[in-house]
Order: sequence, then C-alpha cells, then structure tokens
Amino acid sequence: MRINDERKSIVDAVKVGLLGLGTVGGGTVNVLKRNVEEIARRAGRGIVITHAAARDLNKPRICDTDGITLTTDPMAVVNDSEVEIIIELIGGDGLAKDLVMAAIAQGKHVVTANKALIAKHGNEIFAAAQDKGVMVAFEAAVAGGIPIIKAIREGLAGNKIQWLAGIINGTGNFILTEMRDKGRDFDDVLKEAQELGYAEADPTFDVEGIDAAHKLTILASIAFGLPLQFEAAFTEGISKITREDVNFAEELGYRIKHLGISRRTDRGVELRVHPTLIPERRLIANVDGVMNAVLVMGDAVGPTLYYGAGAGDEPTASAVVADLVDVVRVLTTDPENRVPHLAFQPDALSDLPILSMDEVETAYYLRMQADDRPGVLADVTRILGDSGISIEAIIQKEPQPDSDKASIIMLTHTVLEKQMNQAISNIEALDSIHGEVTRIRMESLDAS
Repeated sequence: MRINDERKSIVDAVKVGLLGLGTVGGGTVNVLKRNVEEIARRAGRGIVITHAAARDLNKPRICDTDGITLTTDPMAVVNDSEVEIIIELIGGDGLAKDLVMAAIAQGKHVVTANKALIAKHGNEIFAAAQDKGVMVAFEAAVAGGIPIIKAIREGLAGNKIQWLAGIINGTGNFILTEMRDKGRDFDDVLKEAQELGYAEADPTFDVEGIDAAHKLTILASIAFGLPLQFEAAFTEGISKITREDVNFAEELGYRIKHLGISRRTDRGVELRVHPTLIPERRLIANVDGVMNAVLVMGDAVGPTLYYGAGAGDEPTASAVVADLVDVVRVLTTDPENRVPHLAFQPDALSDLPILSMDEVETAYYLRMQADDRPGVLADVTRILGDSGISIEAIIQKEPQPDSDKASIIMLTHTVLEKQMNQAISNIEALDSIHGEVTRIRMESLDAS
C-alpha cells in the first residue's frame, strides 16, 4: 500500500480504529482512501484505518473495507495495541461512553461525531482526557461538514462572543421549508421526510428540538467558556406550527425557523431551542431544505455566518477527517500547549448561570381565535398593556363564511417570558377567546 508518493508506508502511518461502519463511518473510509495523499501532506504522516467494528459484518457497505480488520467487538478495536486513535461513530451515550473512556484510559486520542455523548458527558470525558494528556476532537458533532467548532474555538478566539443562533437540525428545516414553499401540513411533510430518510421512524429528537439542544449546548460552551449543561437547555419543537402560522409570518415579512439560540447577558446565558420568527431579509432566513447554518456575533468581527451540509456521509466525514488531521499534527505536542477542548483553559471556565426561560427577554408572535364582535380586541390589548407588553403590529382576518370567529395576529415588542406567560393565561381566560393562544418567539438577529 502506498501513502504519499510511496515515501510513507503503512508502517509509518498513524493507525486508526473505527467504531461504526454505517453512513458516516463508510464516508470516512472513502474520504481517507480517496484523498490519502492530500491528507498525508497536510498531516505530515499517513493516516490509515487498520481496524473497524460493525454490528453486522455481512451488511453491504458504501466503502471498500479491503485492508481493514473487521470485528463485531468494538472494545477489541479499542484494546488493540497498534491503534493510536479511535474514531467513535456508533452514537448514543451508553456503550459509546464506555468505549471512549476506555480509549482515553489507554492514552489513545479520540475523534467523535456523537453530539449526545459530548453534550451529556463531555465534562467528564474532557477531564479524563486532560488527565491522560490526550485529545478528544468533536467537530463532526455539530452541523455536519460545517467547521463551526474550529471557527468559534480558534478563528474567533480574539472575540468576546455576544450571541449565536443556528439552524442545526436539517430535518426540522426541511419540514418548515416544505410547509412554506408548498403550503403543506406538518404531518404530511414529516411523513415524506421519513420516507426520504431525513427523519427517523421516531422523529422526536429532530422535531422536538432535542438533537438541536445537544448541538447548541456544545456551541454555547465553546462560545462562552462554560461547562457543558445540556440539562439546562430549553427545548420546544415544531409539531404545533401550522400552515396558517407560516403564511401569516410571510405576510408580516418573517420566516419561521427552528433555531438554537444562546446569548450572553448580564444575568447569565440563554440556552434555548424553539421555533422562531426572523426577518426574511436575514441570510439565515433563506437557508432552506436540509441545510444548516450558524450565525455568530463577535464584538470585534461582527456577525459571521457559516453555512453548509449538516448531515450526510461525506459532509460529516469531512469533519471527522479534519479532526484526524488535527490529532495527527499534535501527536508529539506538549499537551499543555494544545487548543483546549472547550476553547478556554479548563481552570478558566465561567460560572455564569444558564437562565430559565422565564428570565429570557424576546419579542413574540401571537395568534388567537376570537369572537367577531366589538370590544374583543380592546380586551386583549388591555391585558397586554397591563402586563407591560407593547404591540408592534396587529392583523385581524375576516371570519370564514361558515364561522363567526376571526383570527387575530399580533407582533409584540420585547418582554420577559414570564410576563408574556401571565398575559397569555389572562387572554385565554376571556370568554371571547377560543382555544389556546399560539405563541412563537421572534428574534431580529441584527448587528446592534
């Protein structure tokens, strides 16, 4: 086998063990083999996968596994004395954690695409890696092929990050795009997303914001120098978004996106995932389909936008291989002089609290079904005024021919969530209001 113009043999190459030969694992093998010379030129040494674990050794693969020793036992790969770096691509935070901790204990570096593992157990994993002087690289855990971890951790190291907002789940973005462009209902589009392989049979992690919250937890930690705190993240899904909401948002000059948002304030850090109205003129509002994008505001650089494929075999493999190159470059580097896992030195992490959603301040879109008679709108605006909530815009839609109820749509100025919660409760108590008030948060995402 030749590595880099026949000058580096497999004996000289860094030997890697791969855990998981699914979509991303197969893509990683393909990228490494196809770009073997380019990668060696960048890393300074060849990189070769010598061992791999898969649940079913007879399953058809998207990659050529010639030259790779295959096994169904992932711990055997971790324990192999030849393997210097472990790539963990099996997912979950049970067995994956055991394998990663075992690799670290043996002094092996780890590359992972596992956002749940890092978001939930990263503090423990990084402490163990620090103790053993090894790296745990996780670029592929957030936004697929977009190098957002490196951008924030290294490229923006001279900035005080003020906030970030991201479309970091392609499934939810595909659903909202289809609802807007084709006037389809949520359930209809979700079924198609499942048929296309964008959504799992159980789509909860995607459509309810859990997947995005894993990724946002990681981004917030490297942006603000915080310990990972997934359990403090607020999540709200998109399953209650209707065609009417999508259309009304368009009419008002906004688009609905399922955003992960984290902002540093004087009182703490916001960490929230929810449907959000954003002005249609913003670049991130025009990120459609399964694509991802992250908008980061730094005090020196201003707003920067990172866009690309958030999933897929080779886009995610691109990030995995980039991490491999980073690890190989620093194999002989003093561990004290490496880039810290969470961007800030471990003893310099902040104790800023994560704010509860009640303490978050944002603007709102409200939609309600009301009796079509005089005085109803006055009652609603009085309740909002009593709660200290000012109104930016109001639309009242005429009732349908067979109905005596009108749709009232309001946009408010910014207010604390707990004030809005109380106001909504009081509005819903009115005899003239029918059903629940639909509430969608709004963000301007401007540079001010």
